[in-house]
Amino acid sequence: MKKRLQYRKGIYLLPSLFTTGNVFCGFYAFIAVFNDDFGIAGWAIVFAIIFDVLDGRVARLTNTTSEFGEQYDSLADIISFGMAPAFLAYAWVLKPYGRLGWMVAFLFLLCGTLRLARFNSTQPDVKSQHFVGLPIPGAAAVIASIVIAFEDVFTTRLSPIIMVIVVFLLAFLMVSNIKYPAFKKLEFKKRVASLRFLLVIVSLSVMAMFPELALCVISFGFVLWGPISYLKKGKMVPADGPKETTQPD
Repeated sequence: MKKRLQYRKGIYLLPSLFTTGNVFCGFYAFIAVFNDDFGIAGWAIVFAIIFDVLDGRVARLTNTTSEFGEQYDSLADIISFGMAPAFLAYAWVLKPYGRLGWMVAFLFLLCGTLRLARFNSTQPDVKSQHFVGLPIPGAAAVIASIVIAFEDVFTTRLSPIIMVIVVFLLAFLMVSNIKYPAFKKLEFKKRVASLRFLLVIVSLSVMAMFPELALCVISFGFVLWGPISYLKKGKMVPADGPKETTQPD
């Protein structure tokens, strides 16, 4: 006799509410783009990233992680960090390029979707250590921060060719094997030195005074973290590989 598969009814409310906030922000980004409010669309994606960080953190802290939550989160990420930034980049500066413009935007969406599929098929112990490839929220943050900075600070548009290059690089990094820190083992209960605490306060103050520029620095800094770490590790290994040593008989 075959055993019947039993499914637990219901979902965990608290983390699912944060994921729903992620979906809402991603959807609102589309509405803002249709209304030519590109800066607002960028901020909607930023708030979606905040909700995405909180839903995973809350689920781990409250021990309410589930398979449903992971799948729901992935679908939300495709909307908020795949489709929304791709559509934002296209409508903002890539539209005059015609077919090339929407193909570049589609490439971003495709690579982001492949990145999520690879992440979902990765073993849990590997997920907790690092990300393989640029996480899709990080790629979305770069596009959102560029739009916000140029719309709210510089009040101009970025050169379309530069945006094409940026989107191509982000797409490549998402499907690459370059490792990025996961930041899942951050402990807020541990004691820290007074100087480190002061640096955190100063950093938050600067972000509050110049949020648009701070967002650019943080997003670009995270994206560059992976390639820089990769190059540093590559320099530590000899070009001809590790040499074997033989023990005397």
